[in-house]
Amino acid sequence: MIRLFLAFALAVAALPARAIDIQEITSPGGVDAWLVQEESIPFVAIEIVFDGGATLDLPGKRGATNLMMALLEEGSGDLDARGFQEAREALAASYGFNAYDDSVSVSAVFLSENRDEAVALLRDALINPRFDDDAIERVRAQVQSILRSDAQDPNSIAGAAFDAAAFGDHPYGSSIDGTAETVAALTQADLFDAHRNALVKGRVHVGAAGDISAEELGVLIDDLIGVLPEDGPEIPPRVEFGLDGGTTIVEFETPQSVALFGHAGIERDADDFFAAFLLNEILGGNGLESRLMREVREERGLTYGIYTYLVPKDLSEVYLGQVASANGTIAEAIEVVRDEWALMASEGVSAQELAQAKTYLTGAYPLRFDGNAEIAGILVGMQAVGLPTEYIENRNDLVNAVTLEDVNRVASELLDPDGLHFVVVGQPVGLEATN
Repeated sequence: MIRLFLAFALAVAALPARAIDIQEITSPGGVDAWLVQEESIPFVAIEIVFDGGATLDLPGKRGATNLMMALLEEGSGDLDARGFQEAREALAASYGFNAYDDSVSVSAVFLSENRDEAVALLRDALINPRFDDDAIERVRAQVQSILRSDAQDPNSIAGAAFDAAAFGDHPYGSSIDGTAETVAALTQADLFDAHRNALVKGRVHVGAAGDISAEELGVLIDDLIGVLPEDGPEIPPRVEFGLDGGTTIVEFETPQSVALFGHAGIERDADDFFAAFLLNEILGGNGLESRLMREVREERGLTYGIYTYLVPKDLSEVYLGQVASANGTIAEAIEVVRDEWALMASEGVSAQELAQAKTYLTGAYPLRFDGNAEIAGILVGMQAVGLPTEYIENRNDLVNAVTLEDVNRVASELLDPDGLHFVVVGQPVGLEATN
């Protein structure tokens, strides 16, 4: 449920301080894209994101988009799966095809000298997938293996139970991987339907970085995706977070219980998002300095780690956290979480805590972004959530502009200790379910 946002949030929170010259271009075919041209290293990275993702799975076909994306590198045009891999390796190109709740993504990195051939191979994967029967069965078996593994993993069980309770019949309420039954029933026709519905030119965002000009990128984009359909099926409506405060227990034989907890969150484009972002950093964000890490781990030794994160998805918003503790101590860990949630909601944060969070968030990010692939991904992420190109330059100013009053007001408005719902997987001692 949170994968795409977390990747983006960590990335955007970690953009380099050095100036990045972003060119906004429009291809001859009318596709908008962002480019950071860098000719000093002879390779190009491209990231393409199509809005919609696994939310577009048809009724009874859950898992189709995920399976379809996994099959794009398993043969296209005149090449079967082995032929495609051999061609890719000969070009020293790298491709990635991924499905998420709200989007599907296509990544490509290739040498400048092999650009035409690498783009032609990628185009075939996007435009002319084969979905051969043997490839379908091989990748289907891989997905079913993941589903079996998830059914025995406490973290996955907690996530599935939380999502189902919070979002019900909405696509957010079930795994993008599907179920054993839905995946087993998927046909080749279903995969072609998923391909038609997910890869829609009118919902595309493109970012590129490296040894390529704006003119060359425009031609490349039209070559890659120009013949894809302009329109696709309607994206599902928004869904409100549907869990009240309380505790759900899923019995599972293990010496350690896992708890996933949360309540409704905040939209990414809300005026107070940066205040909420700083608030989360102090409460349960990165590192050992968060309040929850200090109180649950350092002071009481109840866990190795506890984290919280804002999850503003396209169609809903959640504020989530996760902790694991021995069966005999998970109840105490949950009590401490509730107490700290309530304390911060009522009393807010200190000026010192806010200053430390600002220092971390504004100082750590240059360490992470030093490559074309990373920059291309950030450009797409910014477009997907509606950020302007100036965001990179202004981001630290936005963080520093948040006042102590802002954070403490948002703490009182956002944090809802009574609304926290805990889904606990394990054999917790001294903890009662409320549902």
